[in-house]
Amino acid sequence: MKKLLKLNKLKDHVFDGMSIMVGGFMVVGTPEFVIDELVKTGVKDLTIICNDAGLPGHGVAKLISNGQVKTLIASHIGLNPEAGTLMSSGEMECILVPQGTLAERIRSGGAGLGGFLTPTGIGTIVEDGKKIIETNGKDYILELPLRANLAILEGSIVDEYGNVLYTKTTRNFNPVMATATDVVIVGARKIVKRIDPDSVMTPHIFVDYVIKEEL
Repeated sequence: MKKLLKLNKLKDHVFDGMSIMVGGFMVVGTPEFVIDELVKTGVKDLTIICNDAGLPGHGVAKLISNGQVKTLIASHIGLNPEAGTLMSSGEMECILVPQGTLAERIRSGGAGLGGFLTPTGIGTIVEDGKKIIETNGKDYILELPLRANLAILEGSIVDEYGNVLYTKTTRNFNPVMATATDVVIVGARKIVKRIDPDSVMTPHIFVDYVIKEEL
């Protein structure tokens, strides 16, 4: 399998100050074993882009607890009290983005779009510092695309070509994040010879490396 990467070689693909998208929704769809290795590398000053701040002791919460996250871009952090504490103290910058807006900003980054217009956040602090555009008599916020240096995703089943299938709710942010980063690393729960083309959710062309989870 050409794309297979040993877990201990993750360190060769990360650096201080980089931006990383992490798939998952309340850690469902987050490759915990890859996050554990990222913690071991000690890489710091990270910008983490994900749905949430994880759960205490799980997901990106482990990076936050280890002091590796400089900026967190997420839709909510309420399930991780430590993230709220760090945000309030100013020790970690936290940029909260409405969940649908976050997904669409990532999709725009992957599709090469210059941004999109949304009414979500009009009249609230969400619009602060952003361009407001009126069309058809209604105000919209111009939201800009999001991209990152690296995506860390979880694949339920990955084949030898690097095609990925996600099961049930593990799908969440993973497919769209695969399109919006310079390098994509998929933590595979299971590797098979071939996935039926009709079942592929992230084509191999988006995947740079696959790391097999050792159970």
